[in-house]
Amino acid sequence: MSSSVMDIVNATVDWVTATLDAPSSRAVIFGFPIGGHLFVEVLLFLVIVYLFSQNSYRPPRRPLTEQERDELCEEWVPDPLIPSITDEMLYEPPVLESAAGPHTIINGKEVVNFASANYLGLIGHEKLLESCNSALEKYGVGSCGPRGFYGTIDVHLDCEARIANFLGTPDSILYSYGLSTMFSAIPAFAKKGDIIVVDEGVHWGIQNGLHLSRSTIKYFKHNDMEDLRKILEELTSNKKSERVKKLRRYIVVEAVYQNSGQIAPLDKIVELKEKYKFRVLLDESNSFGVLGKSGRGLTEYCGIPVEKIDIITAAMGHALATEGGFCTGSARVTDHQRLSSSGYVFSASLPPYLASAAITAIDILEENPGLITKLKKNIAILWKGLSGIQGLSFASSPESPIVFLRLEKADSVKSELQLKLLQDIANRLLKEHSIFVVASKKSTLDKCRLPLGIRLFVSAGHTESDLLKAAASLKDVAELVLKDHI
Repeated sequence: MSSSVMDIVNATVDWVTATLDAPSSRAVIFGFPIGGHLFVEVLLFLVIVYLFSQNSYRPPRRPLTEQERDELCEEWVPDPLIPSITDEMLYEPPVLESAAGPHTIINGKEVVNFASANYLGLIGHEKLLESCNSALEKYGVGSCGPRGFYGTIDVHLDCEARIANFLGTPDSILYSYGLSTMFSAIPAFAKKGDIIVVDEGVHWGIQNGLHLSRSTIKYFKHNDMEDLRKILEELTSNKKSERVKKLRRYIVVEAVYQNSGQIAPLDKIVELKEKYKFRVLLDESNSFGVLGKSGRGLTEYCGIPVEKIDIITAAMGHALATEGGFCTGSARVTDHQRLSSSGYVFSASLPPYLASAAITAIDILEENPGLITKLKKNIAILWKGLSGIQGLSFASSPESPIVFLRLEKADSVKSELQLKLLQDIANRLLKEHSIFVVASKKSTLDKCRLPLGIRLFVSAGHTESDLLKAAASLKDVAELVLKDHI
């Protein structure tokens, strides 16, 4: 069979060769003999040129009929404007009917409040109320303008000076909304092409700032200094060092992580910053007024000179029990933001009475260092009371004002089931024990990679009985809800 096929192929090749070499397929032009191969190639070239010179075929245009338009409209399915509604999205959180102090009112019933970051217990403080009333009488409610367009009031300047004096920095700048501080400050200093190395557990405000900066983002494992070192080493290796030297580069961390309650090891971060020539942006929202002997934050807690931190931000809605935020550092850092930070330039300035309340809150903190001692004592009491809890484990640092409990077997439980179990615990605590806590659910925008958990914000305003009741109730409810998952 194979021999017969080969005979046919050989015969075909001999025929083609003989045809192209025949006298009829050869010609002589200007004394040059032209073989059959060249003749065929020239002919193909001419055919190709002819085809390319022709207009491409286009079907005749005609308007669609009414029926065809109707059919296309019926078939078209637009993309949804919002994601599909889930049970999680339909959940409505409890509504507070009084001030969010250590005790509050929900559905007409007094409950112990562990859901508000009222760390120093200043919500409803008599001096803060007097300060706000005086400012309202003098300035009214709002400023009705951005800081650069007649929205600056003398109390804003007083508040900025008070914060800078308290922290020992040259200058500070106020923002009218706490969360906007970080996602305005980051894009003000970092642009497209710059490098930002950031902890994977940062809160959504920082995430949004990273997105708006359009910088190159590198995440390191949560509070893992060895992983941070490896990333910095990789970025500044010999092959890349010349390029990296020409870029702005930052390390972005939280002092106390809202999504885990862990405290950042600032001493090691500063050591790596100086070794690899990076700048540090530190968010002190959950440590300002809390950590350190006098409440000056993570720098005081770790014994790090504040001038070694390039940019410090914080929300004032936690320990200071007011609203707004601030960024502090050198005069160059603050002056740059007054011209290039969107949250400062384009937002109406902080209502004067809130700036006045922030000044008063810092005064109270300096005059009453016992508030910090009381807060530390309360944290220790709650930790001791929760020791041995079934099905949950501590994820937070022992001195953090955020006590964060995650499922012991979180790695083997789907996130949907985790949230359901945690929310069930929170609901039962509120309904059956009058203890108000929150499950750390995430929005569709939040890209935090850390496990979910139960989050308790400890306050200096909590009594020992509040803390012991919360610990005992949480132990009982967790054992009941997680009995099949322990």
